[in-house]
Amino acid sequence: MKRNFNPTKIYLFIEVAASIFFPMIFVASSLYQVTVAGLTPLELVLVGTTLEIAAFLFEIPTGIVADIYSRRLSIIIGYLLMGAGFLVEGFFPAFFPILLAQVIWGLAYTFTRGASQAWISDEIGEEKANRLFLRATSVGLYASLLGMALAALVGGQNAALPIRWGGLGIVLIGVVLALTMPESGFKPTPREDRDTWEQMIHTFKEGVSAVRSRPRLKTILGIGLFYGLYSEGFDRLWVKHILDSFELPAFFAGNQVAFFSALKAVGTVLTILVMRPIEKSLDTSKPQAIGRAMLFVTGTISASLLGFAFSPLLGLTIGAFLVIMILRKIAIPLYTSWVNQKLDSGTRATVLSISSQVDAIGQIAGGPSVGLVAKLVSVVAAISTSGLLLSPALLLVGRANAQSQEQVEE
Repeated sequence: MKRNFNPTKIYLFIEVAASIFFPMIFVASSLYQVTVAGLTPLELVLVGTTLEIAAFLFEIPTGIVADIYSRRLSIIIGYLLMGAGFLVEGFFPAFFPILLAQVIWGLAYTFTRGASQAWISDEIGEEKANRLFLRATSVGLYASLLGMALAALVGGQNAALPIRWGGLGIVLIGVVLALTMPESGFKPTPREDRDTWEQMIHTFKEGVSAVRSRPRLKTILGIGLFYGLYSEGFDRLWVKHILDSFELPAFFAGNQVAFFSALKAVGTVLTILVMRPIEKSLDTSKPQAIGRAMLFVTGTISASLLGFAFSPLLGLTIGAFLVIMILRKIAIPLYTSWVNQKLDSGTRATVLSISSQVDAIGQIAGGPSVGLVAKLVSVVAAISTSGLLLSPALLLVGRANAQSQEQVEE
């Protein structure tokens, strides 16, 4: 019999466990794709685009299933499938198997994205959940250091091993959740009232209606679109840019996984130091406070991307990367809290899924474009293009802040 545990502790367990195994995989995955699978810059970006197309196709159906049936079940299925996808990638270092792995991983991730935030919001309440998002991010940063250390330990001779071990760990997260995860705050549609596709369509329409009725929410989703446009090219090409442009320090004795693990570990420690005062001082119940923070974060990321692309020195390039890494980590809980404010429980997972799908649309559009720039011009030109693609989001952040101020005055 399944024993119900405290929802806050379960959410923190998910964040800690995922923060160990995902960094373990991601530290090695780009390096694995470049050096072991031998993918070209365009193929690297197409791998990411395939992932985002899968997320785009499956995001809304899985979000609606979480609203109608069970968020708990949706999350468990997601982690089991995610682990399976990473295992496929880790054991088959070739372009098409890696593409298949992205489809599995994209489908799986949509079962958890939106559903996990909606689940905890219903279990403990919106206000507590918004505070928990920042706390969980902070705790997860500590856990990610262990994941990076494990990647360096097992990946020194074989970049595939962190991906394989991380995939197995993610499968184990799903197993643990199946044994411990409660679901008492969510009331699914009664079985006798379920007319599956009609109910799904109705829930989706309700989610779209919730977005349309809130101008500020539409603006915030527009910001998410530009974050999607810029991110895919950078995510897939930053490792190749460093490998192609610089000699890695001799200290790492040819262990490339250790170098990138150390780089991300430093970024994580710095993020922890920056996140602490933000978590204590930022009032996530006030959209104006979130908006001011997002304005700074967005502008600085855009400028740092250009610095990363054009810096002639490894030290300056690493510095720009660390700034980008820190601010992207901060932006995630800020943006989630921004979207999550004052949503109805019945459409919460669907609206959060719409938010994620907007990001996927941006990555689908931006990824191949940046990949073509890399193929036809250079990787440096592609990364600088990514920085320019983010800059219009500054205008939308300003607009969202103005709309928040109008609501306060009303």
